[in-house]
Order: sequence, then structure tokens, then C-alpha cells
Amino acid sequence: MATIDNQILVIFGASGDLTKRKLIPALYNLYKDNFLPERYAILGTGRKPFSDDSFREHLRQESNITDDSFLKQIFYVSIDTKNIESYSALRDRLQELNSMIEVWGNYIFYLATPPNLYPIITRALHHHRLCCGNQEHPGWKRLIVEKPFGYDLHSAKELNKELLENFNENQIYRIDHYLGKETVQNIMVTRFSNSIFEPLWNRNYIDHVQITAAEDFGIERRAGYYDRIGALRDMVQNHLLNLVGMLAMEPPALPTTAAIRNETMKVFQSLRPLKEEDIRQNVIKGQYAGSKLNGEYVPGYLEEDGVPEDSSTETSVALKLNIDNWRWRDVPFFVRTGKRMPRQVTEIVIQFRPTPHHIFCDNGQPQASPNQLVIRIQPDEGLLLKFGMKIPGAGFKVQDVNMDFHYSDIARKQLPTAYERLLLDCMHGDLTLYSRGDAVEITWEFIHPILELWNSEPGLNLHPYAVNSWGPPEFKNLIKSNTGFDWREPCKNLSASLDCNEPK
Repeated sequence: MATIDNQILVIFGASGDLTKRKLIPALYNLYKDNFLPERYAILGTGRKPFSDDSFREHLRQESNITDDSFLKQIFYVSIDTKNIESYSALRDRLQELNSMIEVWGNYIFYLATPPNLYPIITRALHHHRLCCGNQEHPGWKRLIVEKPFGYDLHSAKELNKELLENFNENQIYRIDHYLGKETVQNIMVTRFSNSIFEPLWNRNYIDHVQITAAEDFGIERRAGYYDRIGALRDMVQNHLLNLVGMLAMEPPALPTTAAIRNETMKVFQSLRPLKEEDIRQNVIKGQYAGSKLNGEYVPGYLEEDGVPEDSSTETSVALKLNIDNWRWRDVPFFVRTGKRMPRQVTEIVIQFRPTPHHIFCDNGQPQASPNQLVIRIQPDEGLLLKFGMKIPGAGFKVQDVNMDFHYSDIARKQLPTAYERLLLDCMHGDLTLYSRGDAVEITWEFIHPILELWNSEPGLNLHPYAVNSWGPPEFKNLIKSNTGFDWREPCKNLSASLDCNEPK
């Protein structure tokens, strides 16, 4: 990898949860692995009146980092984030650090704040001439923005407009941590470097595609945030549609940022618009209900602190979508996500078409299931290919078997976290795994009709489901009625049998 420019990372919202749980640990791992540039500093900022030393002590306690050589690279400046004039203190501190460690004005601004502060912060940076190179602060400037990128189509467009008033598109890094996962990036390598897969990656051989992103926990005291957002906004519009884009894209001419992003954008442009009838038939909402788990009662969503008793917010959602292009015409994609499901898992299932003529049957029924390729994003990252093999002995008895690959087999150490990869990419100026503004808008445009219909009919297709289940029965009906197949129920172990034989 190319040498990284010396630089300063400025974190807005430095005393918040994201900073202590994700950003600082990721930066520390990059430091231990010698990926940080020779001259580097982290400047936290926020309203809390930390000094450099007290902020380091705060991170020592909250992030469990005791390496003084790393902590000495961390500094802090207190400002009123909502007061534009207050940013003069940030400007002066940056000038001081810039002279001290000689980074030539190369700054990354990470907005680990509520989205309503994004326009205020970017306007203030522009006002103090910190968004572009100048005599006091030469060098490049980059802006990392956390999701949500808007609340709906209108707000997403407004946010993009406000960001572009102060930064150029090539300076804006809209982070989606799903795209930083090793197995997501490996989708392209699996397809485009292996001739056994790419010729089959189309409507002629693939029956349908399943994408599951399940969580085994509830809303975790975030009722104020979650009840306003729900699973569709929180997971589908960004993470899961981005997975669809990576999975369904055409081969890029080159492995460059522009080429890859252009191809995923073409996928989003090819999404079949959802009409009201499609939404009523093919978009199902779920809401976890109180039930017993291991002998203990687990409260349902409506029983969580802060959730209105008549809330229609979905904690899970399943939908069918179609991509109208040459490769994917008439191949349905099924997306499922939810909270309080049996296990924390994200995986993609490529369900291949059955053989055109069944030779090996029992009572007229094929002995083996159609082939599946399973791409496991998390946990137990890897690939699993399911196919039929003859059982030893007389006759032709066929059994489904697995051929699998686990990332742990080749990784010399623990896989880098998504934030490690994405932070490092931004340090290099690589936008490939970050979302482009027009892509954000077009994915909002796709789910906009769903949100509009749900706003007018809040209880539409809303069904309860038990804690530790894979959602309401209607999820199963959705895929069964369209394909005749069922959802794969993922085990914690990628290669385990479908009944798992493992504790849930």
C-alpha cells in the first residue's frame, strides 16, 4: 500500500459512544500494526471541558487503552459545536498542532455527531477556511459523515446540498461500515477472479438471492432514536441495498474507485420501482412481542422503556425486489433483517436453479436440494457451497454436502474491523468503499413509496413475532409463495447443518 501523508484526524463528538467503542479502538489497532503515518495526531472536540490529559484519561478508562505512546498522539479542544465563532479555537489548535508535528494542513474531519449538526459543522469549517487548502492550512481536507444520510428522500437531498455547499463530492466520505467488512469486499474477488462463478452469475442459472442481516438483541435503550427510524431506514436503505449493489454489479473495467462506484450505481438505477400493489404484497413488517427465552420473560418492543404503546415501528422487515437489467431480469432478491432473532448473523445465499431433469429421485421427488452458495459476512466469515454427492454403497442415494472456506484458515491474525479498513482508506484518499451522494439519493428514492404508504397506513402488513424467532410467519410466506423455497436459517457456525444442533 502507498505511503500515507502525514495528517490530523479531527473527531467531532469525541466524548460520544461511537468514538470510544469504535473509532479509538480501530485507530489503536492501526497504530499497533504500523499503518498510521509517521506524523499523526487525533484531535477530539466537543462541548465537554476536557484538557489533553483528562481526555486521554477518559479514553484510557472508556476504551481500555493503556499505551501511552499512542495516547500521547491524542489531543482535545473544547468548543460549542453550534456556535460558529467558537470554531476559532479549533482553527487555532489545528494551526498549533500543524506546526508542531508538520502535517502540512492535511486534515480529516470525522462527524461522529447527530445528523442535525452536520450542516452547522460544515458551515463553520467553511467559515473558518478549514474545508479547503489555504496559506494557513494548506494540504487536502476530507470529511467523514456517519449514517443516517437523511431521514427520507427529501432530507437526503437537502443534506447532500448542504454538504456540497462547503465541500466537494470527492472530499466527502459517507461511511457505511458494512462495506468495510472483508467478506463484502471479497464478493467482487469471488466473482471476478474465478471463472467457475462469473459465468453462472445471472438469470440463466440463479433462481433467487437471499440476504439476511439478523441481530439477537433488542433496541437497547434507544427507543427515542429507534422508534423514529425503524428497520427499513436503519438497515435496508443503506447497508443491505449496498450489499445488493456489490452483489449484482457488472464487472468494472478496472478496480478503480470511479469504475466500481459507477457499476453499483447502475444496479440502483435498475431497481424496479415499487408500486402500491407491490408494497402490499411484497413488503412485510414485523415487531417483536414479549415471550419467554430460556425460562425468562423478554419484553416485547411495545413494552420497552420509551416506546409508545401504539407504535407501529417495525423491528424487522422482509421484502422482495427486482433488478431490471440483462443479467438479473426476473431473478427476485429477498432481503430480511430484524432484531431479537435467534442469532447475530449476516449472510447472502445464492440459490441456483434446479437441474432441468431429475435423474435421482425418491417417489418422484429429487433426492438433493438445488445448489447454494452462501457468503457469510459475519460471524465465522467465509464461503459455503452446497451440492449433492452419492452416499457410499449400492444404488444412487444422494445427500447434500458442504464445501466450505473460512477466512480464519488464511488470516494470520484477527480480521481487521470495518472501521479500521474504512479509516485507513480515507487516510489514503480512497473513496471506493464509501457511498456517493447520488447513490444515497437513489436508494432513498427506491424506498420512498414504502415510507409514504406506511405513513398513510401505519399498521399495514405489521405482524408480531416471538423473541428468538426468524420473524413472523409472513416472512416465510413471502419467499415460499414466490419461489417455492424457504429462507436459509443461518447457524452461528457457517458449515453447521440447517437444524444447527447448537445452542441458540
